[in-house]
Amino acid sequence: MAHVLVMGGGVAGLATALLAARRGHTAELFERDTRAPGTALDRDFFGWRRPAVPQAAQPHALLGAARTLLRTELPDVHAEMLRLGARERHELDWFDVRPPARPGDEDLVMLQARRIVLESALATALRAEPGVVLRYGEPVTGLTTLTGAGPGAEPGVRVVGVSTREGAYEGDLVVDAGGRRGGAERWLAAAGCRPGAVERHRTGLAYFCRWYRLPAGMEEGPRRPWTVTGGGFAGCAVFPADNRVFAVTLFVHTDDPTRAALRDPAVFEAAARAFPPGAAWLELGAAPLSGVLATASLDNRWSPLADGRGPVVSGMVPVGDALTHTNPTLGQGTALALWAARRVAGTARQAPGAPAFAAGYHDWALRTLKPWFDFQVVADTAIGERFAARAGRTGPARAVAALFECALEDPEVMRARARVRHLAEPPERAYADPAVRARVTRWLAAHPGYTPNAVGPDREQWERLTAPPGRPGSHPGLPSTSASS
Repeated sequence: MAHVLVMGGGVAGLATALLAARRGHTAELFERDTRAPGTALDRDFFGWRRPAVPQAAQPHALLGAARTLLRTELPDVHAEMLRLGARERHELDWFDVRPPARPGDEDLVMLQARRIVLESALATALRAEPGVVLRYGEPVTGLTTLTGAGPGAEPGVRVVGVSTREGAYEGDLVVDAGGRRGGAERWLAAAGCRPGAVERHRTGLAYFCRWYRLPAGMEEGPRRPWTVTGGGFAGCAVFPADNRVFAVTLFVHTDDPTRAALRDPAVFEAAARAFPPGAAWLELGAAPLSGVLATASLDNRWSPLADGRGPVVSGMVPVGDALTHTNPTLGQGTALALWAARRVAGTARQAPGAPAFAAGYHDWALRTLKPWFDFQVVADTAIGERFAARAGRTGPARAVAALFECALEDPEVMRARARVRHLAEPPERAYADPAVRARVTRWLAAHPGYTPNAVGPDREQWERLTAPPGRPGSHPGLPSTSASS
């Protein structure tokens, strides 16, 4: 049995502590915030200021990979999420008649809920778990380390505990779940560790979302359209969540001069209604629950505690955004965090303070998490470049877009797309299937004039919709006050 010290009380930290306890270990969790997620969802979601977790108020969706892990490893957490109002949607329910089931279809289910629903369910389970100590309002301020300088000592730096303003705590393994803004990198450098080989890719994308609630008595919105749509400069997506709540999101390039105008709720809604998903949902008479929430400076960041020579420290491993921070375009972050938490909990009996444990974890992360990180980078790079150039998709990008469009009509192609979307099969295998390729080729032949993402406004319409009020050509329905910047 190991004693696991977890730095950070977000999704990755909560899941790591809970899974470790369920595997027979003890755990202590250290979180800077003084409060834990409760069951007053709207109060916590809209009224809880969490500057260290800016993504907490943004849309989330749990992919099939995350849902499967919860159902198999933490069924009580899955059940609690459903009790709190989370909803499930099978990808193949896009069609009026679901196609005949095949093995693996059970993994293609989205768990729709705000992030706070998952956090609340994890926190509820943790509070009832023997062997877990939750230290809210007690952030980690430093690491306790040893160096292998004596006879028979292991080489390098080993983390053996953490310190807070309240004191020092020893453990067999320290887990960094503090996200991309944690202090671990600085503390390790002070202990004499080499820096890890960080890989960072800027996306060039800015997101704007607004939350709404469907009218009383309307438990669900339209079955379709709700998917991401967009042309060469902007896109729109709808995220159905729990308890009749949903989010509408617009995304543009960070250099787009119309970006600041989208902070105005009236401008935001006018622009969102220009896309099929936004129009379909906003026409239902939903009540807004928030202003327009903006987030930018997004990147994809791979931050292993290792370099070309191997692990830079033993006794400590990163999970969640501390290891692999991904842009929300594909919604992979929660699933990758849960996978890492399960790996840590499942191997913590294997001398977790030894260099071999750190090396094994790093090798696992490279095999299991890094390919999905790389997939995210490729997808975001393509979107960012297209938005920056305000250009449509051509060449190979057109073929990829055609696959996605074909999937909306062809159940077999949709199944392949869903298996990639839910992290059940890598794209290089799912999309290379000869049957899938043949179906997409036939679809393109039947649509010789196909233009990817030909829905939504053109640039002239977009600039008219987002023009500051009072400027000639601005949207007539906008208020007389100027948009905030």
